[in-house]
Amino acid sequence: MFDLDAWHEIWATLGANRLRTGLTAFGVVWGIMMLMAMLGFGSAMQVGTQRQMAGLATNTLFVWGQTTTEPYMGMPTGRPIRFDLTDIEEIRRIPEVEALAPRIQLGGFMNSSTATYGGKTGTFQIFGDFPDFQKIVTQRYLAGRFLNQRDIDERRKVCVLGKAVIEQLYPPDVDPIGTYVKINGVYFQVVGKTASLRSGPQGDRDSNTIFIPFTTFQQAFHTGERVGFFAMTFKPTVDGSQIESTVKALLARHHKFAPTDKLAVGSFNAFQVFNDISQFFVVLSLVVWIVGGATLVAGVIGVSNIMLITVKERTKEIGVRKALGATPLSVIAMVMKESVVLTTIAGLIGVALGTGIIALMAFVFEHAGPTMPFGPPDVGLGTALQAVFILVVSGALAGIMPAAHAASISPVEALRAE
Repeated sequence: MFDLDAWHEIWATLGANRLRTGLTAFGVVWGIMMLMAMLGFGSAMQVGTQRQMAGLATNTLFVWGQTTTEPYMGMPTGRPIRFDLTDIEEIRRIPEVEALAPRIQLGGFMNSSTATYGGKTGTFQIFGDFPDFQKIVTQRYLAGRFLNQRDIDERRKVCVLGKAVIEQLYPPDVDPIGTYVKINGVYFQVVGKTASLRSGPQGDRDSNTIFIPFTTFQQAFHTGERVGFFAMTFKPTVDGSQIESTVKALLARHHKFAPTDKLAVGSFNAFQVFNDISQFFVVLSLVVWIVGGATLVAGVIGVSNIMLITVKERTKEIGVRKALGATPLSVIAMVMKESVVLTTIAGLIGVALGTGIIALMAFVFEHAGPTMPFGPPDVGLGTALQAVFILVVSGALAGIMPAAHAASISPVEALRAE
């Protein structure tokens, strides 16, 4: 393999028809480049999805009331389902539920309200929460703390601010901890500031949120016994779909709506979502390798066809070699070396170009802003080594047929060839 004369011969053969060699190599370059680009894109999509779901427990279930669509026990359709404090104890009796966080939002779900500090006013999401919420959606604490049980028991007028709230209301040199924010005419002392672990729209909403103790929220804004929605986690050994059905059946009995009414209560099951996402990326990875592999195979077939043409053009030369004592194995080795060298060089160029494309994707996605659904692509060393291994094997496979044909050439017939 490292015979200098053999290497000179390989370069001379490949350089004898540079246009043909270049076009053949381009097929392999394109195949490996597309494979790496698609792997990079799939990786960027996966990283982006993980960022958007970061901080959210995988065994989380959210449920909220909607409107009935089926008559039940003499009651008509179109009846709104409103949760209240009695639902808390009912759900807590479900043994599979670990953490339960009733929530309520000022102005209603997905609506914003104004908050003021030092003459500056902003529009944010104002939530009444329980301490268990931090077990469901984890956040990074920049200073201070989250709500605790004493805040709930004593109805303390305290709040925790998201990062974007602080940026809009406070000058850069002011520490918000200990200051007071006014919400609907009521003052709340700031005890903590947080930054979301999530990206995209979810992360933006987290950053624009003010958290208030649930009991304080009830008293300050006169919401009575009402609960907006529930966030909960369940034991990891429990099937997410089963616990969702259990919770909905309980709420159906408690609020007297048809158990078959699928629209009376809305839900978001993170267990099912994470499951679906995992399966999606497994299928996506498989499709990428199939499509990228098919493109690469097309390039390898091109190499094999060109090597057959090369062998035909060198029929007389091969006949002379065999007449002078060259063994079939040495002829096969000669042809396969040329095929492997051509494929490997073209493939390494493709790897280099694919790496450049991935680096460009990473730059674009990182500077596209917080709403970008893709993260930086991550195609590791293992993937690059796999690509190189595929190249070497592909080169050997591409040379098998031409090498076998060369080895079968009869010296007498070869010397007669024109």
